[in-house]
Formats: sequence, structure tokens, C-alpha cells
Amino acid sequence: MWYLCVFYHRLLDYRRPEVQSLAELFGGPGAGDAVEWRMPENHHVDSPFHLVRLPGDERLAAQIANRSLLVKGIYELWGHGNTYEELERAVVEYPEERKLPYLTPESTFKIVVDSFGKVISFQEQNEIMKSLTYIPFMGRVNLKNPDHKFFVMETDDYGCNNGLPPVVQRTVFFGREVGAADRHLLPTYQLKSRKYIGPTAMDAEMAFLMANQGLAWPGKLVYDPFVGTGSILVAAAHFGAMTMGADIDIRVVRDGRGPDCNIWSNFEQYKLPEPLCVLRADNNLPPWRPGLKEVFDAIICDPPYGVRAGGRKSGGRKLIKGTVTPYTVPDEKRDSHIPSTAPYSLAECVHDLLHLAARMLVMGGRLVFFFPVVREDGVANPAKYPEHPCFKLIATCEQILSMRYSRVLLTMVKVGPYTEEVEKAAEQRHREFRENHHKWMEEGNLHSTVFSPADQGAPVDRDSKPKYRGKYV
Repeated sequence: MWYLCVFYHRLLDYRRPEVQSLAELFGGPGAGDAVEWRMPENHHVDSPFHLVRLPGDERLAAQIANRSLLVKGIYELWGHGNTYEELERAVVEYPEERKLPYLTPESTFKIVVDSFGKVISFQEQNEIMKSLTYIPFMGRVNLKNPDHKFFVMETDDYGCNNGLPPVVQRTVFFGREVGAADRHLLPTYQLKSRKYIGPTAMDAEMAFLMANQGLAWPGKLVYDPFVGTGSILVAAAHFGAMTMGADIDIRVVRDGRGPDCNIWSNFEQYKLPEPLCVLRADNNLPPWRPGLKEVFDAIICDPPYGVRAGGRKSGGRKLIKGTVTPYTVPDEKRDSHIPSTAPYSLAECVHDLLHLAARMLVMGGRLVFFFPVVREDGVANPAKYPEHPCFKLIATCEQILSMRYSRVLLTMVKVGPYTEEVEKAAEQRHREFRENHHKWMEEGNLHSTVFSPADQGAPVDRDSKPKYRGKYV
């Protein structure tokens, strides 16, 4: 069955991948790949209205809608047309055996009139509902808690001058709601009311989207090697996953802003299960014992890439080809000692992350992380995305931050085992990084690339803003 999937009009690249990830979560292995998409006639791909065929029954559609951040609702589509006359003909032709179970005398119902790109007055909404006499509603109206909700959704005919995706001709949809989003989730977890945050704290909506891409679920173990103030783990814990985190900054991990304002207080605030542990650990020198493999179900993180906060690794004072001469911390300073660190290039950081994930993820586990991209000719260059023999890239979701810079959420699935050959190749790569420390630092620093003018002599049009995206990545 084809359903009408109505999205919120934001984070356009993230919409379909989130639905496919949730289909995989609730429908089982392969369900995400089985999802089919189709656009309504005359609709741009950026339109909030998409037709979707799911590999399961109606329960799967309801589960996806209820957990999704970007799906406004999923509907059994009874008909659509360019005019209300066409809509009437389509609904009348819809099979009676599909309609009648939801129109019985003992049921209650509610009709909602919604729109996109236009405003429908209260009087017009009443007139539209009164015109639906061709649908044999026999139950009672219940506006608070109905058994069934029916929606009339209308789009206007407009071009792209108002910043919305173009629609050539007005479309009217009528359908029965199968599932709807939880509207209380984001207000509950918004950062402005969170007890402990930092300058790089992940936005709540994005953290929940990342948790969905990572298939966070009860019984799964999620790890964030750049945990910071714990925003991603909070989202994963909300969905029932067990969590672990690590960060190289011991002040963030151990101290926070005091005994009542730290990572742990965030979990206490939302009454969520605390992480199994939070480590002071270096992604460049992970603490796992030799031979330990396949521990985590998902690794979800936002690696540091030198824009708001530069990456750091162990080292600093006596750097010789990327290594540090060993030294002993005096006993009287052990409690307050903060280990020295050195700059950590993006190239080395991503290599270490992929190597860690290849070793520590279970087969089929997911690696979800942000990767910064300098845009060329208005688009991100997919050839620059990192690769690894153990992983398959299944989703790329771009978030445009400026005309020249964006970040892309990469979702990878572990499809190959962590073999001796993979381990040896990783060790060789580590040696190359150590021997070419300064070279990688120069190539891995995005800050100068992002914030330097594209053309020193060219005038900058500060009023120019992209109004909608015409490409689906």
C-alpha cells in the first residue's frame, strides 16, 4: 500500500534516510532498503508531501511516524486531486472495504483541515468539512480523543519566489491518519532548559535524528567517543539504549560545572538511565585491551574539526615525530593533574574513528558521525567522504551552514569483519600520521578554509541567501 507521508519542512536531506532507518529498526533487516518513494504529480522533491510504500503493515507506518522527528504524519491516502471535485471522485472510487471499517456508528472521529504554503481561515475550514457529504460518516464527532482522525491537506499553486519548493498546480489530499509524531519530545529536551551544556552541545533535534540513524533501542549499547556534555547519549538513552562515552577533556568528564552540574545531572534531569561509564580517553590512543572486539551496537558522535572547537590528542610538551617522551606524574599532583594534549587533525581523527568502529562495532552495527565539507559550485563533493573496507555508506544528509561550508551526517553500516589485514593497514596509517604530523595538521584544519574569502578581490553579496534546495543527496 502507498501511504502519504507528510514531513515537517526542515532538514530536507534528513527526511527520507530517517524513515528508512526507522523501517530497518521496526521492520527488521532489509526493511530500510525495501522502502519505495514516489512524488505526487507536479510536486518538487523538496515538497513535504511524499508517497511511500513500506514493507510491513499499518503498524510499521505508525511506529515510524510516532518515533520520527521529521515526519508530521503518515496517512492512508483515500484520494487526491487538483480541485475538490477531483478529490470527491477519487475518494468515491476508493474501495469501500477499505473505508467502511472506519466509518461505523460505534466509532468516533475528527476531521482536520491543514495546508502548506497558504492560510485557510476558520470559516473556510468549516465549509470544506461540510462539503465532505459524499463520505458516509456514521460515528460521533470527538475532538479530544477520537478513534479515527481524517485529514484534508491542501497546497497552493506557487513558484519558488516565496522560498518554498515549487508546486505547479494546487493539490488537495484526503486520508486517514495512521501515525503522528510526538510533539512533546523536542520541547522537553530543548537545550535552553538543559542543566549542563557547553559551546559545542548538540542541538536536541539533531541528537535525536542521529540516535534514529544509529537505531538506538532497548538492549543496544551506544558509544560516543567525543561525548562532551552528553547530548547524543541523552537522546540514545531516551530511546532505551545503554550508553557509554569518552572525552579527552577531563574537566568536562570529571568536573563539569560542579557536583550538581555535569553530564550525570543531565540524565538525572530527564530521569534517564545513566551511562554505564564515561571515560577520560583519547580517540588517538583508545583504552581498550588487545583482542577486545565487537562491543558496541552503534557509535554516534560529532568529531571535532577545528571550527568551534579544535580536536586534541595526547601529547604536547615534547613532541618528537608525533610521540611524547614518557614522564611520571608526582603522587601529590595526581588528583589535579590535567594531561598535556596536542592538536588533532581532521584527517587523523576520522581515520582513528573508522578504525575504532571497524574493531568495536558488532557486524551490522552503525557508525553515525558528522563530516565537514567545503562546498564547490554550491554542492558538497561526495568524492571526499571517507571510506573503509569494513563499512558501507548508506546515507548522506547535508546540512548547509553557509554558502561555502556544510556538514554532512554520514551513516555507515559494518558489513565486513575486522581482519588482521585491516588491522595492519590501520597500524601503517597510524605510523604515517605520526611521521607526517605537521603535514596532516595543515591539511586537516578547516578553520582557515571555511572562513577565508573564496576570492579576495570579489565583492560579497551579503543579502544573497538560498531559499530552497533543489538537490536530494
